[in-house]
Amino acid sequence: MKKTTENKMVEFDQVMDNAISRRHFLRGGAIIFGASNFVISTGIAALTSKQAITHSYSQTSLLEFTEIASNTLDTVTVPKGFGWYTVMSWGDPLWSDGKSFNHTTGDAKSQALSFGDNNDGMDIFTRDGRTVLAVNNEYVNNLSMYHNRDSKLAENLDDVMKAKQAHGVSIVELERKNNKYSIVKDSLYNRKITADTPIEITGPARAHQLMKTKKDPTGTKSLGTWNNCGNGKTPWGTYLSCEENFNGYFSSSDKNLKLSKEFKRYGIKHEDSKKYAWGKYDERFDIALNPTEPNRAGYVVEIDPLNPKYTPKKRTALGRFKHENAEVVIAKNGHVVVYLGDDERGEYLYKFVSADKYSKYGNNSNLLEDGDLFVAKFDDNNTGIWLALTPETTGMSKAKICIYTRLAASKVGATTMDRPEWVAANPNKSEVYCALTNNKNRGIKPNKDGDATPINAVNPRMANKYGQIVRWMPKNSDHSDINFSWNLFALAGNPEVHKNDLKSGSENITKHNMFNSPDGLKFDSKGGLWIQTDGKYSNQGDFAGMGNNQMLLGDPNTGEIKRFLVGPKECEITGLTWSADKETMFVGIQHPGEKGNSHFPDKYGNVPRSSIVAIYRKDGGTIG
Repeated sequence: MKKTTENKMVEFDQVMDNAISRRHFLRGGAIIFGASNFVISTGIAALTSKQAITHSYSQTSLLEFTEIASNTLDTVTVPKGFGWYTVMSWGDPLWSDGKSFNHTTGDAKSQALSFGDNNDGMDIFTRDGRTVLAVNNEYVNNLSMYHNRDSKLAENLDDVMKAKQAHGVSIVELERKNNKYSIVKDSLYNRKITADTPIEITGPARAHQLMKTKKDPTGTKSLGTWNNCGNGKTPWGTYLSCEENFNGYFSSSDKNLKLSKEFKRYGIKHEDSKKYAWGKYDERFDIALNPTEPNRAGYVVEIDPLNPKYTPKKRTALGRFKHENAEVVIAKNGHVVVYLGDDERGEYLYKFVSADKYSKYGNNSNLLEDGDLFVAKFDDNNTGIWLALTPETTGMSKAKICIYTRLAASKVGATTMDRPEWVAANPNKSEVYCALTNNKNRGIKPNKDGDATPINAVNPRMANKYGQIVRWMPKNSDHSDINFSWNLFALAGNPEVHKNDLKSGSENITKHNMFNSPDGLKFDSKGGLWIQTDGKYSNQGDFAGMGNNQMLLGDPNTGEIKRFLVGPKECEITGLTWSADKETMFVGIQHPGEKGNSHFPDKYGNVPRSSIVAIYRKDGGTIG
């Protein structure tokens, strides 16, 4: 039943009343914000007391740099005392027989030998003093990829193959010379995992009827990974690449084909989302000819970057949805826990608990092959529970739970969220954070399956433009426990445009550090929380004063947030990792000039290019 506007306002008023009552309690000085033994308050009120926050500012801050101002420049801006340079950009060759980037002559062959497009999540792996970077290449910008076409679209098979070679994962060895990292061409570790690479299907969905196709009647071997967004890194040294908007590559040659409820829930339509035309040249992507092929995408892919012969594995046990990243922790009892967000309006936050335990010196290669899936339910009293997705709770087989995870989550009554993006676990205490980037439908309409999206404590704003960061603490500091408590670490907003309402943000959001749409989250070794944004960069209206997308550093102990980096025009800041000595921070600059208004990284370049930049301290110190 649809809720009326009056119903929605009642809900909103109730949430605000809860916030106000607890705000007075906080002002009594009963808690120090961020302390490990804090008293739980409502999610909205967790940051509303200036007194509570300023009390804890007397602690040692992790934010030892001068905060920079927002801007709309077409470059990377970092604080005084820091510098940056470009490490690699889309189209840079990884092998000697590759051609230098040329926006007018690039083809499928040259792209196959080059760094992919739209770099996203990434991590460093080291062996015998060698540095290997694994990087997701999420998608391609038609405007740049087909700059040599008047249509700015794929017009033939080679164009499609070029785009497929720009997707997936690039594995690149780097070397440091004259204090700068660069590509080691022809390294034995250099490798491209693209939309056509053979991949093994593992876990409960392996060999299920819904996974079988004409070319793979066994349902055990798929081709390719694409739209790889965030990532994860396991304690046993593998890389987890997460498939997000996989649905947008499928289309139907039969425009009258009836779309199933499963197709609709996962956003699979008659037309692909960006006119990629893959279905026109590769029948795998034509749902009229291969209706089960989409079931083989939308997973976490495990890769060993230090083993060039390793066959990537789709870990179906971790569920199928629009994965952001995969945050791995080891629970007190030795089981592996992976936290996972589904980046779509009104979808869910998940965790996986392995069936077997991690062994520091044993074989952990199959730990992600089997385990239990859970979905989060957040209550307004700042407690929550992980609801098990089992045949008993969902009425679905384990294989179907892993293939249609969204449908399983709907059945158990989990909390619909404001687009769960990256999840990050604090290395120094048992707490986990998730960026809820925004949700224009919050309190207005349900998700694609009709699940309600009411205003509540964890998603407190109707038509949420700015996003928030939620933090939860597992019971008894045990990540395998189903119970947790929670609060909001930050409620993004614009205190200059909006006064005295939730759109102004939480108390730790000021005119000096305001941002919108938190996306990437990652902790450094000191316990600092790095926040990357993928939001509106108009610098006008509700977003006035925010400038280009940015990266900030949050201190979990004090609640303080400071802006560290501002990216070039029309970009997203995403992907973050460090060199082994922590003297270099690698940051992803994705789709600069996505609307054609940037030259980054070349001041006078004809085509803007997604890039990885290195940040360093000019005094030679560590960073993160």
